[in-house]
Amino acid sequence: MNAENAIQSFWMAYWDIARRYHRYQVDGLEILEEYQPALIVGYHGRPLAIDLCILSTVLAKRLGYLPHCFLHRDLLRIPHIDKLIDGLGFLTHDDEKVAKAVERKEHIMVPPGGAYEGMRSYHDNYRVEWPDSGYIKLAINHQLPIIPVAAAGADETYIGLLDGEEIVRRLGLSRSWAWGPWTGIGLLGLYPFSPPFPVQLYQVIGEPISTSDVEIDDEDGIAYLHDQVTSKVQELLEFALQKKAASKNS
Repeated sequence: MNAENAIQSFWMAYWDIARRYHRYQVDGLEILEEYQPALIVGYHGRPLAIDLCILSTVLAKRLGYLPHCFLHRDLLRIPHIDKLIDGLGFLTHDDEKVAKAVERKEHIMVPPGGAYEGMRSYHDNYRVEWPDSGYIKLAINHQLPIIPVAAAGADETYIGLLDGEEIVRRLGLSRSWAWGPWTGIGLLGLYPFSPPFPVQLYQVIGEPISTSDVEIDDEDGIAYLHDQVTSKVQELLEFALQKKAASKNS
């Protein structure tokens, strides 16, 4: 087994364990099978996008490839992470790798909220906040529909003790450092030394949102799409929370 296959095998095995640990359920998976390729955009849970990682491996088993997930560019500073990026087909910016994936009709996945959503305290849960519309331009550039995703349980895997972004703002640092000061409580203690709480993840996949009528330089059209997508993800979050609560009471 070569290094790339070993990395993928470990990735698949790890998130398969997480899928069972979190009793992961998903509604609407058939949408992602029908519309290929697409830009999958999802709410970023606390502090990791666990449900999106699980979804990527579920799709890999059904579609025969791992969707290409965007990572924050600052992670490129980590030594030898390029091996992980190449082995799992991760992306850090819009380049020829994106174009080739789209040409192969493979999904692209991104959590636009990043640290804005992932590094909050427990006072601020399940509120969609995407700082810019770069993901919209990515979809337009590659003529991709946008498929929104959200999961109940995403903000309950760890109890956030701090607001990482607020801390770096007060220190006058870049928002990209919000990951550094954040910590939370997991099942056995503090993150990152503790596994998450074994909360159920109930994920909902929405209908595709077309980007075909908006040009890359149409700022008003992009702003409208951004509002439409974020509103839909917020709606999906609230729906997933209701469904999860109903299943507990049944």
